[in-house]
Amino acid sequence: MATPTVRLISECFIKPKFTSEETNEPCYLTPWDLAMLSVNYIQKGLLFSKPPDVDDPQNFMATLLDKLKDSLALTLDHFYPLAGRLATKKEDSSPSYVVFVDCNNSPGLKFIHAAADMTISDILSPIYVPQVIQSFFDHDRVINHDGRTLSLLSIQITELVDGIFIGCSINHSMVDGTSFWHFFNAWSEVFTAQGKNSSITLSRPPILKRWFPDGYGPIINLPFTHHDEFISRFEAPVLRERIFHFSSESIAKLKAKANAQCNSNKISSFQALSALVWRSITRARCFPHEQVTSCRLATGNRTRLDPPLPENYFGNSIQTVRGIATAGELLEHDLGWAAWLLHQAVVGHTDKAVRGWLESWFQSHFIYQLGLFFDPNSVMMGSSPRFNKYGIEFGLGKGLAVRSGYAHKFDGKVSCYPGREGGGSIDLEVCLPPNSMSALESNQEFMEAVSLLPQVL
Repeated sequence: MATPTVRLISECFIKPKFTSEETNEPCYLTPWDLAMLSVNYIQKGLLFSKPPDVDDPQNFMATLLDKLKDSLALTLDHFYPLAGRLATKKEDSSPSYVVFVDCNNSPGLKFIHAAADMTISDILSPIYVPQVIQSFFDHDRVINHDGRTLSLLSIQITELVDGIFIGCSINHSMVDGTSFWHFFNAWSEVFTAQGKNSSITLSRPPILKRWFPDGYGPIINLPFTHHDEFISRFEAPVLRERIFHFSSESIAKLKAKANAQCNSNKISSFQALSALVWRSITRARCFPHEQVTSCRLATGNRTRLDPPLPENYFGNSIQTVRGIATAGELLEHDLGWAAWLLHQAVVGHTDKAVRGWLESWFQSHFIYQLGLFFDPNSVMMGSSPRFNKYGIEFGLGKGLAVRSGYAHKFDGKVSCYPGREGGGSIDLEVCLPPNSMSALESNQEFMEAVSLLPQVL
């Protein structure tokens, strides 16, 4: 069967509706932002059903696209750095490379209308996520430093036979997951408010001023003369990608089991689930007893700083924490033992640890390299089930599913989404080579915890 293709219908650029003196000021990047220059854009999107009772489908899409564009322009008034481009200043005589956002000299965000001869069932029915979904996003395989010549934000609306996919790609040097979904939700809020009020006030206006530790910033000189010194391109191996659903009841059992096994009540639901994934993928990989393995958890810094950053702080404020064990230790001990390792890693991520990371960064100015940072012996738990993903509707009703693009897919990457039915349920998007995926699917402990995906059609 031939792989469906996505065809481009139109594209344009969108600028903020109104301009102010603030948009003329450069936006300087923090260590958390700069460390992301060599990794991919964040690519996440939502699948929606087309309304079934539309009399004129062509006019419906035209009206929807116009409303999406207008609401984007209004949303950019609040998130105007996303309409800019990265800019650089460098010295030839000495290692000095400054990267910042030029909010003014840019055509704006990119907006794409595309179509594919596919149905919702073609997307959701296969066991493995169809690779064509990667074509539902712009900026495929692009890294953040490319934002000098490419838009920092690109929206692609892909029209299906009976559905609509809204794919959002944002430069990861501009946002972490918290800020990505903050923008996505704000756009949906503005869309809904259009025509109801003469002026639109966001329920959560972003705080755009970047935070720097005392004594540093806002201009940070990277000790490089050319971007080739810190940029690399990562090509993912052949992977299978599958969505595993865990009901709230299943997760509650995992949490109770993990806490009982280590005589505690402190292990969270997510720590218990992450421990199950870590143990199960490690078993599937058939490592020798002495192989060191780890489980990394993407961890926000906003609430861990003292004083904390505001919830609406816009930018990156994220690091990873990890539990480490040999394969033998991990599999000889029980679920609670692994969960406790992760719990200790999370508890240890304090204001002192965050500031220690920043001090270390100012000594080394390291830039994450996907091919080096995420090794095939580890599991990486990314995204978060706490992000509001199904409150985004754009007049189309509740989304059917969250899906992602090519970005940040590697052996052992697991992205965590809230289950569509809510209530504490979680969907895991797991990426593994074919042999490891088959072994995971044969793992009784893991598959007994997996629940059937609820029907959405």
